[in-house]
Amino acid sequence: MDGIVVAFFVPTVLFLCIVAPTWIFMHYRSQQKAQGSLSDQERVELESLTSHAERMVDRIETLEAILDRETPEWRNRLREGEG
Repeated sequence: MDGIVVAFFVPTVLFLCIVAPTWIFMHYRSQQKAQGSLSDQERVELESLTSHAERMVDRIETLEAILDRETPEWRNRLREGEG
């Protein structure tokens, strides 16, 4: 009976002391690396969105300049809620 207990106890202790901590460490290390960087597809999409946002800013500035020229009081009306 003592031989059976030792046969299960020794591998269990080895697993809990060596394998499990190493496994947990490697798991969280790989998770951290995966979250820390963008994939190539995500990088391309981010650059595309940045480009679109820059174009939208240019368009908004142009529209505001036109409104300032043609309707100088448009900003005040928006603040007052006349919209």
